[in-house]
Amino acid sequence: MKAKLHPFMRFEHNPILTREDIPYPCNTVFNAAACKFQGQYLLLLRIEDLRGHSHLTLARSDNGYHFEVEEEPWIIPTQDPEMEIYERYGVEDPRITQMDDTYFITYTAYGPYGPRPAIGYTKDFEAFERISMISAPDDKDAVLFPEKINGDYAVLNRPQGLGGERGAIWITYSPDLVYWGKAHLILTPEPGWGPSKVGMCTPPIKTPEGWLALYHGVRETGGGRIYRIGAMLLDLENPEKVIGCAPNFIFGPEFPYERTGDVPNVVFPCGAIVEEDNTVKLYYGAADTCIALAEGHLEDLVALCKP
Repeated sequence: MKAKLHPFMRFEHNPILTREDIPYPCNTVFNAAACKFQGQYLLLLRIEDLRGHSHLTLARSDNGYHFEVEEEPWIIPTQDPEMEIYERYGVEDPRITQMDDTYFITYTAYGPYGPRPAIGYTKDFEAFERISMISAPDDKDAVLFPEKINGDYAVLNRPQGLGGERGAIWITYSPDLVYWGKAHLILTPEPGWGPSKVGMCTPPIKTPEGWLALYHGVRETGGGRIYRIGAMLLDLENPEKVIGCAPNFIFGPEFPYERTGDVPNVVFPCGAIVEEDNTVKLYYGAADTCIALAEGHLEDLVALCKP
């Protein structure tokens, strides 16, 4: 069967969450992590307050389409004197990776020195424990693999482009989630739909053909930046090896709620849930102003990446 070039179909009632759904004053809501927990769908929302600082709040659903947002923020910038300076301006863009009964949360800590990826965990979505900062600034878009790679934890992250270089996707390893190293380059921006920078979106999805990795690419235009989504397959045993990459973007801003907002022309997924029938629910921030949902089939995404 021929793979669909545009494999996702938007939920007809998008957007699924806007700031009107948040039970306390805020500027906007976007870029939510996603998982299933105790029979419910959970979103971990990035909410920007009226100062322009971000925190993370939970929302729950029985069907994956209609969510109720909790009354209070769950993860706010820490007051721990050793880490406060790195989260002083907010915690942003979370991703959730389940390993056994533990749900690891990677997020971007933002402070005076710039963005820096961090990791913590929860077992019950009540208590949250910080573990470490994954790297030094400027870095972001860290996603954790759902199992160890050759005995080590592994993340895909995006050190920012310095000295005129463009941001690219790297892989970094850790024996204990505290000390990180052995970094290797995975994917660099190239001329085309994402030439300015690339970075990870959702945690990698394990398939028989390889690790499916959804990433974003940014293109600078006369009207501003456009954020779109690509896909690649990484080798299961050696994810430093790219098996194949979709030659075109597979999802991009089209609808008014994706074209117009605080940051126009952006689709930015941080959460994906694979159902038992291999339907992929993709939760994405639209124009940094709301959260929307699109669905596709895992086999279509994998087929697009095959060389």
